[in-house]
Amino acid sequence: MSRPHGIPLPSARRSSDSDEKESACADDKQGQPRPREGVRQLTGAERVRTLVESNASVSLTLPDAFDQAEWWTGVPAARTVTPDGDVILLVPGESAAARAAAHAQDDDLTAVIEITDVAPVSVPHRIRARARLTGWLTPVRGDDRAVCAALLAERHPVGELLGLAESQDPPYTGRPAWMMLRLEVGEITLDDLWGAEQVDPDELAGAEPDPLAAHETELLQHLASAHADRVADLCGLLGSREAAGLTAVPLALDRLGLRVRFTAGSGRSSFDARFDFPEPVADVCGLRRAMRALFAAAAR
Repeated sequence: MSRPHGIPLPSARRSSDSDEKESACADDKQGQPRPREGVRQLTGAERVRTLVESNASVSLTLPDAFDQAEWWTGVPAARTVTPDGDVILLVPGESAAARAAAHAQDDDLTAVIEITDVAPVSVPHRIRARARLTGWLTPVRGDDRAVCAALLAERHPVGELLGLAESQDPPYTGRPAWMMLRLEVGEITLDDLWGAEQVDPDELAGAEPDPLAAHETELLQHLASAHADRVADLCGLLGSREAAGLTAVPLALDRLGLRVRFTAGSGRSSFDARFDFPEPVADVCGLRRAMRALFAAAAR
């Protein structure tokens, strides 16, 4: 068969609203602001793995489905990445994906995962990332089920996992409430705040999700609502007065730094500034220390 190809403180760097006009992340004519080169960032594989295991919107499709009514198979309840770089999906047992995978030969069912990440705060150009993973879908069978269920439970402690105890191997006594599917990834494309790129699927296995990903939504919303004045003070680290009079909203957060979107009052022009932490943070406690250092530098 043919397989698919498918800051050190106190400095800051900004991306101009003129950068990268055309992008899958654009939601109007201006397009998503992009960073300039030289900014510390997660690797493409780390960003993809973070997206896969985040709460971002995800869909699963079967491009070669015989029944085109089942081409779009819905939304997996949970997903994770195995040590080998495969993506494990938890889907309803009655879903089109579960039925198709159960009846297809191994490695014979092409599938596509599409992930869309939207900023949890109100800003222009709210779509922060889109990722597309193409590969081959098979059911998780035998001894692998316990291992994969443990991985899913670690990343997504959801009640649906309780249904996995039902039999998924023949002889079938009824379709299980939930089924785990394995996507062997053959191609990855990523278009996000950092730019558009192809990511090597082999790099996904060794990549780690960002440790702040599970807390990012709550942290950004807290910064925007309770510390808006201190976020605005970060303008002072830009090295110019051109940001005076702009609104400042925290847009994205990872272990390496904070990205803030500055927007003119008309809302027609915006740019991003990335404020790198003195050193990578490993948890929320480390983040608090890094943010205190960042705000202290801005207050000088």
